[in-house]
Amino acid sequence: MRDTSPVQRRLATGPLRLGRDGAITGSGTEVWPFGAGDNIARRVRAIRRGLLILLWTLPLMPIQAILLVLPGRAKIAFAKLYWAVFARLLGLTVRVIGQPAIGGDRSVVFVSNHSSWLDVPVLGSQLGGCFVAKSEVSRWPLISTIAWLGRTVYVSRKRGATVKERESMRGRLAAGDNLILFPEGTTSDGSRVMPFRSTFFAITEGAHKPVIQPVSVVYDRLAGLPTGRATRPLFAWYGDMDIASHYWRLAQHRGLRVTVLLHAPLDATRFPDRKALSRAVWGTVADGAATLRQNRPAQPLSVAGQDMPGAGNTTPAYG
Repeated sequence: MRDTSPVQRRLATGPLRLGRDGAITGSGTEVWPFGAGDNIARRVRAIRRGLLILLWTLPLMPIQAILLVLPGRAKIAFAKLYWAVFARLLGLTVRVIGQPAIGGDRSVVFVSNHSSWLDVPVLGSQLGGCFVAKSEVSRWPLISTIAWLGRTVYVSRKRGATVKERESMRGRLAAGDNLILFPEGTTSDGSRVMPFRSTFFAITEGAHKPVIQPVSVVYDRLAGLPTGRATRPLFAWYGDMDIASHYWRLAQHRGLRVTVLLHAPLDATRFPDRKALSRAVWGTVADGAATLRQNRPAQPLSVAGQDMPGAGNTTPAYG
């Protein structure tokens, strides 16, 4: 009798690729950990995870709504707890290298690459800040409510609204809030970090100059194995994909992991203009992401002469 153990099935196949249903295939044969009889189990897993996330989300929404009107940072800590459990229920393990910056009397702007809606629960579980999102999110059912409870700042693609939105973000910084920013302006397939738009860094030119911390996010494990160019797009959400179908494909899988690399903080005042700042931050984020994609040991990076020793500990810490 032919041995169809998971390991042998994987070794016997050729290059890996993703099927339309989210299964990993190679040379026409389904690859570990999924065999022909596992389709029902995979679908049950996705349904179970979705129900648990819904049961976790709905009762917590009124609690966060109450915390929003109360003083203090309870609403920030509660949001981090919500996203941490959300990621866990989704089956996603979050590994963290480095430490979030502590700006002291200055707010922090966490600047990250962006490849998926998954970046929100991943970064939301680790960083105490408000997301900056495109205005379309405010019209999505349920998600818009969750975004409102998380005090999301919206930006549009209309030129006339740029000044108003910039002042809104500066107002958040003046109030002591941290921001989580995706300056690529869109999502990608996860194979590279697209150039950052310098207009996003205009918020650093106000009276309340924030600390900038570059962040690299890479989804580096699928079924417990390193991801590659063929399997990494399973995590990516871009183009005309809808969240429901993307969730359905992803949630069927096990052994999902993402690595968040928190680099040394930067002082925006040490750069001549926002374009120079944008290029420096992009270079740091892109270099860190490239290291993670290649499955090499990663350490927080810093721009020579621009890191801020007093703005948080950058000693690697694995979580």
